Amino acid sequence: MFPKLLHEGAILVADSHCASWRTAFIDFLDALERGEIHTTQLVLMGDNFDLLFGPVEQTLHDNNTSVELLNRLARKMEIIYLEGNHDFRLASLFPDIYVVDRSHQPLILSFKDERLALLHGDLNVPFGYALYTSLIRNRPILFCLNVINEMFNGIIINTLSKQMQRKNHCKKIENFEAIANRHIGTAWTHKCDVIIEGHYHQNCTFELDAVKYYNLGAFACNERYYVVKSSQDRTILDEAIFHKEPR
Repeated sequence: MFPKLLHEGAILVADSHCASWRTAFIDFLDALERGEIHTTQLVLMGDNFDLLFGPVEQTLHDNNTSVELLNRLARKMEIIYLEGNHDFRLASLFPDIYVVDRSHQPLILSFKDERLALLHGDLNVPFGYALYTSLIRNRPILFCLNVINEMFNGIIINTLSKQMQRKNHCKKIENFEAIANRHIGTAWTHKCDVIIEGHYHQNCTFELDAVKYYNLGAFACNERYYVVKSSQDRTILDEAIFHKEPR
């Protein structure tokens, strides 16, 4: 069973895209473990790793430090992990974390008197993308990918990693509200007061047919995260920027 409540002071982090060349997310988790940042509930909104596919051994090896950190943190606080399109099939890696795969998103949580829909953001997408994202999560396909990658000294994952290094996570999307409006009319939209998602990295807020919509900025862009608060009985997300403290 997934949690039903979002806590006051919960921290939301989206699109960290943690990798060997981008380690701010590890520093952030380390700050949580040392108590420099305080929360009782951490919500990872997906794509918190650049490449982490549960059945693909190299991706676990490459991210072993942060995976271990998350598992230690899960013994201190509640962690919810909404799988993204760069990190999936994670349940076996995080036995004490509530891992929410794409088929169970959005996750509907209550906060005060509002109901919030939380999702990574890659729903209601064009057919071609939907087909791709279903295939890439397929266990037999991932098994074959892992075998080929191991046989040829990491050829697949190393190639993908080089491509990821060239990606711009801070790109502005024109007419983004039209993309967000794809949610309107879906069955779950009528069950919520607030929609919170990542994936698009836009860091913007607006009203969608009386539903308040948040698209979170990418932690990979400037280390921003969000703290859940209540103001006049409305949910607000207080943006914060992570600054690594010197040891």
